Amino acid sequence: MSKNIGIIGCGWLGLPLAKSLKEHGHAVYGTTTAADKIALLQDSGIVPFQVRLSEGGISGNIHDFLLNAEVLIINVPPKLRGATTENYVAKMRHLYTALKTSAIKKVIFISSTSVYGAAQGTLTEDTLPQPTTEAGKQILASENIFRSDSELNTTIIRFGGLIGPNRHPVYQLSGRKDLTNGDQHINLIHLNDCIRVIRSVLKKDLWDQVFNAVYPYHPTKRDYYTAEALKRGLVPPNFLDKNTEKIDKIIKSNHFNVKNYLFHTSIIS
Repeated sequence: MSKNIGIIGCGWLGLPLAKSLKEHGHAVYGTTTAADKIALLQDSGIVPFQVRLSEGGISGNIHDFLLNAEVLIINVPPKLRGATTENYVAKMRHLYTALKTSAIKKVIFISSTSVYGAAQGTLTEDTLPQPTTEAGKQILASENIFRSDSELNTTIIRFGGLIGPNRHPVYQLSGRKDLTNGDQHINLIHLNDCIRVIRSVLKKDLWDQVFNAVYPYHPTKRDYYTAEALKRGLVPPNFLDKNTEKIDKIIKSNHFNVKNYLFHTSIIS
């Protein structure tokens, strides 16, 4: 098992991941785009670097960040919601170029189940991705930048919808009226399991693989968000009686099941 880990992106997932890896005996190098987070990383025992990826290139000392790491964890979600647009693929190509100047041969790319797009039914890691959103298309293209290099041992982890401390969709949905697709099934995962999944890949040396990481509980959106709202004393969201779209999927983590991984933290609060 590799001991020196570099994490690109120490945010909502990356920072608690870095702390957990540190607690489990790894030397951890982490990047942040914010100067005021450098001290926070240092106080957590993480070797900090201020690095920013952009379409035009990389600012900051990416060379020294990559110098001592044996594994690189890429945890940089695309900024493609609302009016915000970016060329995420260009950012990943710049990172790939920098990576190739280092000695790192093992990569974990944090991806998303959004790459499955319009695919329907029960989906596994063997399902052909059919991304329909711009984010999904760019994430899939970015996966392939690293996967297509035979000199890299790249493992892709496609997380479902992320929930955890200060992050749950029910707060945005509470009280909303006439929501569509209430009969679609949820595909979520808790932050704690995200961290444990990544640690499992490192501990068991699960390289050159693709994993879906989704908690194995898939009620409908109507049932799940109504129950979660009531538990929190919130006004439940109101869903229309009929599904206005035919698309529905249940995403399975078959490859992790083969590796005897057991999900730990329930998505039920």
